Amino acid sequence: MKILILALSGIGDALMFTPAIKLMRDSLPEAEIDALVMFNGVKDIYERNNYLNKVIYFDFLKEGINESFRFIRTIRNKYDASVNVYPSNRSEYNIINFLVGAGKRAGIKYLRKDVRNLGALNNVRITEVDSLHNVQTNIRLVEKLLNKIFTEEPPLDFTLTENDLSFAQEYINKINLNKNDLVIGFHPGSATLKNHSFRRWEPEKFAVLGQILINKMNAKILLFGGPEEAELKKVINNLINSPDSIIVETDNLARSASVIKRCNLFVSNDSSLMHVASALQRKVVAIIGPTNPHYIHPWKTEHRIVTLNLECAPCFFYSPRPLICTRTDIKFKCIRELTVEMVFTAVIELLNN
Repeated sequence: MKILILALSGIGDALMFTPAIKLMRDSLPEAEIDALVMFNGVKDIYERNNYLNKVIYFDFLKEGINESFRFIRTIRNKYDASVNVYPSNRSEYNIINFLVGAGKRAGIKYLRKDVRNLGALNNVRITEVDSLHNVQTNIRLVEKLLNKIFTEEPPLDFTLTENDLSFAQEYINKINLNKNDLVIGFHPGSATLKNHSFRRWEPEKFAVLGQILINKMNAKILLFGGPEEAELKKVINNLINSPDSIIVETDNLARSASVIKRCNLFVSNDSSLMHVASALQRKVVAIIGPTNPHYIHPWKTEHRIVTLNLECAPCFFYSPRPLICTRTDIKFKCIRELTVEMVFTAVIELLNN
């Protein structure tokens, strides 16, 4: 059997499909299981996954429609089954899944905007459930595809190579971290498409939290984020204004992950690096505003979720529409009124644990 996994929607989503990949491989040890990706970070993760045969990289966004159709023709009708990683509630993903030409095309039946986004192009479907984690939904989808029930829910899988770990050790030595240092990672960024920057806790609050952790806990703060978040990290670092605050700069996701592995604890917005920290079994404090914690809470690792649990939350679900806030008092109150004290308390609880 030949199966193609379409992991086109981003790093966090790709990571949350890795437990399903393990179960697929356990069930079909002789199958060819390939993955199609279009982000370098996803490529970093999946190329290190021991359960995949091949990772195919193609940047649909960069190449445009004509080149994309030419590329799809090179893989068309070569697979028995294809799977759209959950969540991928966009018409483009469903069209690609259809054009790949597999006899079985697995995809979620979304509760919102499913018809508009051509969900019916998939012919192996389960209905979305808002109370399930994305990992569990992906596993249920693979159960439907393989006609099998799994009793296991594996952890996320981001396997680091010896080269990754060697880089981390050199980097740690370079920034003068000692083995007994309390190291706390921050990811103050998040995706920005469709107004997702409104999921971010304010930089000023990250800075105050950093100052408190340095002054009260003698912590070392490592600031993580991609190249597009360089200015955000710089702003927070300047506000913390301490030699114990360090901006982490690497040239790929795997190297960033190898440094995250040194952290005793990771404080993050709802972001891809939150899931990377979970995959590496770090303790995670997740700052959650408008998104559904059931979907995306740190998987199979010690964690605390800091959220206000407002009556209007969650207001963001998986659909192509941009994130909006309908409140008339404080826009995005769910994230704006999360206090430094609340996050600090969660950090202390996890460290004491």
